[in-house]
Amino acid sequence: MGQRRIGQLGLLDAAVSRRGSRRREVLDEISGLLDWSAFERVLAVLPVAAKGEPSFPPLMMFRVLLLQRWYGLSDPAMEDALFDRLSFQRFAGLSLEDETPDHSTIWRFRERLTKGGLVEGLFAELERQLGERGFLIKQGTLIDASMVTSAARRPRKEEGPTSETDPDARFGADNERRRFTFGYKMHVAVDQGSGLIRNGLLTSANIQDVSVAPALIPPEAGTVYADRGYHSKGLRAQLQARGFGDGVMRRGQRNKPLSPVEVERNHAIVPLRSPVEAVFGTLKRTYGFTRMRYFNAPRNLAAYLLACMAFNLKRSLVLAAT
Repeated sequence: MGQRRIGQLGLLDAAVSRRGSRRREVLDEISGLLDWSAFERVLAVLPVAAKGEPSFPPLMMFRVLLLQRWYGLSDPAMEDALFDRLSFQRFAGLSLEDETPDHSTIWRFRERLTKGGLVEGLFAELERQLGERGFLIKQGTLIDASMVTSAARRPRKEEGPTSETDPDARFGADNERRRFTFGYKMHVAVDQGSGLIRNGLLTSANIQDVSVAPALIPPEAGTVYADRGYHSKGLRAQLQARGFGDGVMRRGQRNKPLSPVEVERNHAIVPLRSPVEAVFGTLKRTYGFTRMRYFNAPRNLAAYLLACMAFNLKRSLVLAAT
């Protein structure tokens, strides 16, 4: 049946558009940051339904998913907010006379993005545009990982180490909490200087940080800064082969403690890599990633990357104002 035509303004839209709010101003500023038609081209591979009601435009639905991440809304809550809040309708490109998607439509669209692997393409397009705008410094990259609890109940000892509800979740040692967490690890690469996220990966909680590093580190990374969990000869060799600087903290061994020079070097790296902790803090406090929302890795990865995009867009407003 094709796509719905949306965003055709009427007299009522013109009357209420003059009513300002800080939320609307922020969303308008974000709208003006990007070439949204480029995202539309990424989304163009989604098939249009041949039967039934016309579908909502994919770009509009993508913007709805960003709103959902910024304001921490479930699908039903997003449905209600999109119906009630003029600033949300304006950002999505809807007029007051347009129908708004219900919670099942939001769910199905996110599923289509996930199954089609399009969230990664959308993230890459955003990074490309932020690079063109000069927001990315690309002189250094901070990498780190943080645990996130599964949406499923933690298995009891007699049930074994896995869950039928969330088969991708695993137990992993959480050094921050000094306990084992059942769930996932968020891996992130942050641009030093700008604080923008350049890459995000999601694994089960039992995967070692250093094993993910080669795939996590983006091109033009500059010097790569990381904590002791990434200490390995193999990673150092890869950094050298790719022409990146080595800012990985050293870890002593039982019969080979760190030298005074290595200790001093570690102390110097700590403040350089510390901004990555603030990124995780925002992802957890603001975007709700203290606990996963879904019961498998692909859905959780899509939600994580959408949150990374939402984070980058808000961060870009700060950078644009400086």
